Amino acid sequence: MISTVNITVNGKKNTINSGMTLEEISKDYQKDYKYPILIAKVNNRLRELTEVISEDSDIEFIDLTTKQGSRVYVSGLIYVLLYAVKKLYGESADIRVEHSIDKGIYIKTNFRLTETKVKHIKETMDSVVEADMPISNVTVDRIEAIKYFEGVNNHSKAGVMSYNTNDYVTLYRLGNHYNYFYTLMPISTSKLKKFDLTYIGNDGLVLRFPTVFVNSKIPEYKHHPAMFEVFKECKDWANTIKLSNSVELNNVLAIGHINYLIRVDETLQSNKLLNIAGDISKKRDKVKIVLMAGPSSSGKTTTSKKLCTYLASFGLMPRVLSMDDYFLDRKYTPRDEDGNLDYECLEALDMDLFDKQVEALLKGEEIKNPTYNFGLGKKEYKTTMKMEKDNVLVIEGIHALDTRVLTNIARDKKYKIYISALTELNMDDHNRISTTDNRLLRRIIRDNRTRDYKVEDTLEAWPSVRKGEEKYIFPYQDEADCIFNSALIYEIGVLKTYVEPLLYSVPSDSPHYEDAKRLLNFLRLFLPIPADAIPQDSILREFIGGSCFHD
Repeated sequence: MISTVNITVNGKKNTINSGMTLEEISKDYQKDYKYPILIAKVNNRLRELTEVISEDSDIEFIDLTTKQGSRVYVSGLIYVLLYAVKKLYGESADIRVEHSIDKGIYIKTNFRLTETKVKHIKETMDSVVEADMPISNVTVDRIEAIKYFEGVNNHSKAGVMSYNTNDYVTLYRLGNHYNYFYTLMPISTSKLKKFDLTYIGNDGLVLRFPTVFVNSKIPEYKHHPAMFEVFKECKDWANTIKLSNSVELNNVLAIGHINYLIRVDETLQSNKLLNIAGDISKKRDKVKIVLMAGPSSSGKTTTSKKLCTYLASFGLMPRVLSMDDYFLDRKYTPRDEDGNLDYECLEALDMDLFDKQVEALLKGEEIKNPTYNFGLGKKEYKTTMKMEKDNVLVIEGIHALDTRVLTNIARDKKYKIYISALTELNMDDHNRISTTDNRLLRRIIRDNRTRDYKVEDTLEAWPSVRKGEEKYIFPYQDEADCIFNSALIYEIGVLKTYVEPLLYSVPSDSPHYEDAKRLLNFLRLFLPIPADAIPQDSILREFIGGSCFHD
């Protein structure tokens, strides 16, 4: 007699034969999804579709329109891309996953690319997808995995294994190729039909795919030369000092050189900000306003205060305005599509007052500048401000680069700075470190330290924060006169020390449990770095505490 189990799928109850796989079960529900089902959440745990269901279960199927599904989809595409490259150009051909760029992933090859080669790679990937090749997993002895990756000259992957204390590791197999990824994977290549490649240069291409931020469509690629150049500069410097992945950072710590690296990295970042201050000083006859914007937890507050110090060293005495002080009184705050108060949109600010007061300041007039009382939900006027000849006005806010801001002021009087934490490190050649994850770790620590937020509170708010960034910040990055990278090459090891205990507080029945577990698994790649040697004016102090600008 065949035993049965009860399942609930997306709120609907059903009875199935015990021993069915998630892939078999998903076939009855695929019609409810726009894209192929990739993975599932079973009793609040993410599982691959090879999982067998032998007990009563709550099941939620996931396609690429969710953040979990998107990660799986992109990892699968990277594996197919690597397979296609090796099939076309031999086993020595390889790729390095560099960073995100305009809703895609920038990838370098270790051989010269042409547009024709990129076209051939795309065609080969299409054929692999159409062939419905299985992507299977296999558990192997960790030492044997190290030997395998050393044998195929994948030293970064072998290095990761050397810092893994498990006796066994799970590898993925596609054809005759084995690899190690930090996400779950789709069950077969046929799940990965939507993608495109864009040729960038002799050794680079952009892998593009549907994204949740453009209604799950493949966005047209728009090149951002300034952002691209900053990423390149960061990666080149990391390669110069032989510190391009988690393994090499761990090695520095293991031989006792981490304090020296911290001093070098902090000096480099400070010098870049000092150079920006110098550039503004050279333009002092024209530039009267410095506008600074960037996504959440990019270190805008510390950067603006540190920049003010450097500007003062050039004889430019800064006056500071925060756009957050110009919020409309709460009763006038617009609401989003869900009916919630929308503090992210430009319309939440009293732009008439802001424009008039900035214009008045530039004319040398004194203003009563507001301070927004978030408890009462209204502006209060307790201070005045006036600009003298040698003053420069520094304005910080998420909308500071928006072209609709200060349209009454000539462009050549404004100097615009875009701030972002652009991570230099990779986990290994085929697995990047997301700049978004870097900022999320920063925010979890700061929210808990300064606002007593639980990790779940930060994780709950994060999708809304990201949505606001995509809508109100990222589209205006090309408006910037310069881009300042606030990431520090060593910081993940420091953040681990502070955030790891917090992540363990997320209970197993929480809807955010899998997000916390994913971050914990990521952090296990890094050795902990003590904060003792981090200077008080470091951007990192804004999040971990001990800043001379905040505490």
